[in-house]
Amino acid sequence: MKLRHLAAASVPVLILTACSGGGGGGSASGDGDVTLTYWASNQGTSLDNDKEVLTPVLEEFTEKTGVDVDLEVISWSDLQTRIQTAVTSGQAPDVVNIGNTWAVSLQATGAFLPFDDAAMDAVGGADKFVETALETGGAEGTDPTSVPLYGLAYGLYYNKAMFEDAGLQPPTTWEEMVSAAQALTDPATGVHGMALASGSYTENNHFAFINATQNGAELFDDDGNPTFTEDGVVDGIVRYLDLMQAAGVVNPSNAQYDNASLAVADFATGKAAMILNQNNANATIEANGMAPDAYGVVPFPAPQGAESDVASHVAGINISIFGNTEHPDEALQLVEHMTSEDVQTTLGKPFSSLPVLKDATAVFTDDPELAETFTQIYNERSAPLPLVPAEDQFETTVGQAMNKMFATIATGGTVTAEDVREAMQTAQDQVQASVG
Repeated sequence: MKLRHLAAASVPVLILTACSGGGGGGSASGDGDVTLTYWASNQGTSLDNDKEVLTPVLEEFTEKTGVDVDLEVISWSDLQTRIQTAVTSGQAPDVVNIGNTWAVSLQATGAFLPFDDAAMDAVGGADKFVETALETGGAEGTDPTSVPLYGLAYGLYYNKAMFEDAGLQPPTTWEEMVSAAQALTDPATGVHGMALASGSYTENNHFAFINATQNGAELFDDDGNPTFTEDGVVDGIVRYLDLMQAAGVVNPSNAQYDNASLAVADFATGKAAMILNQNNANATIEANGMAPDAYGVVPFPAPQGAESDVASHVAGINISIFGNTEHPDEALQLVEHMTSEDVQTTLGKPFSSLPVLKDATAVFTDDPELAETFTQIYNERSAPLPLVPAEDQFETTVGQAMNKMFATIATGGTVTAEDVREAMQTAQDQVQASVG
C-alpha cells in the first residue's frame, strides 16, 4: 500500500491508496472504484501518532474489501466545528468520529445515516455492543445515527503508599473518600487529599451529571426541557464544590486547572493523594514519573444511601456515517471493521480505550485488576449524558457556571446552595430559550 501526503491548512492528511497488485504475497488490493473519506478524532499522543496507528488498520480494511480510504486525523479543538461546517455545507466525509455526547445534537440535524435494523446488522448487530454505550448513539426510541467506537470511564485514582502509611483503605462511599482526603491533606507541605480540574467546564459538567444521577435527579424532563434547578442537581453540585469549600481537600489553585492533565500531574508528583480521571490518565501519570504499581483505582463513590451507584458517564467516541455518502454499503463495511474485535484489541492500547464490545478484554493497561475495574465501571456503572438535542448546551452553561463558582471559592468567597440554584436557573433559562 502506498501513502501519499496532501497539504492541508492546519491538519495533516494521509491518503490510503490501493495496494499494488504487482507485489508478491498475494495480498488483496483496492480496485480504485470506491474511495471513502474518513475523519478520525485525535486519540493518541499527536495527529502523526494517530496516523501511524490507524494506517495499518485501514490497510487491512483495503486488503479485505478492495475499498480505499482517505484518512484525515483532526484535533479535538477543530473537530466539532469541522463537523458542523460539513453538516451545513453538504461537503462531508463518508465516515466520521464524534464525541459520543454530541450524538443526539448531531442526530437532530438529519445529516447522518440512521442505523436501522439492516444497517445495524451490517456492522455486526446491536447485541455486540455494551448496552449503555450503544444508548449514546441517538435519542431514546429512535434509530441511532452513531455506534460506539472507543470507550472511556472515570475512576478514583489513589496513591497506594499514602493510603498505606495513613492506615487507610480505598474508599467505597463518598463519606469515606472525603474522610480519607482530609486525613491526607497537609497544606504545610503542599499536599492535598484530592486534585480536580476545577477550571475545566467539561470536567465540571461531567461531575454535575454524575452527582445529580447519584441523587436520582434528571437534568431534562421527558419533553427535553432542562430541569437544572431540581434539588438533586443542586445538592450534587454543592457536594462537589464542597471538596474545595467545606472539606478543604482541594488546593484552591485548582480553580485554574482548565484541563485534567494538570490534576494528573499533581497526583503523579505526590502533590495530591487522589484524582478523578478517565482511564486514559495512565500514560500521563507514568510519564510524570509515577510507577504503574504505585497507584490503584476504585469506582467514584456515591454517598451512603444514594439513589444510584453510577460512577461515570458513558464517555468515549462514536462513529457515524454522513447520510449523503455515495457509498453507504462500503461505509458500513468500514464501521464494521473499526468495531470488530480484532481492531478494538489493536487500538485499545495505543488509544488507551476501553472495548465497546460485550465480553471483550481491556488492553489499555497490563494490570488485570485495573482493566477489570474500569471495564466493570464502563459496562455496569455508567450512564449516558442526557440524550436530548440540547445536551451540548447543558455542558457549556452548567460547566462554565461551575468554573465561576470554583473561582469564587478559590478567592475566599462562599458559594451557598441558593447561589448554586440561582446559577442553575440562569443556565436553565438559557437552554430553555433554545429549546422553545
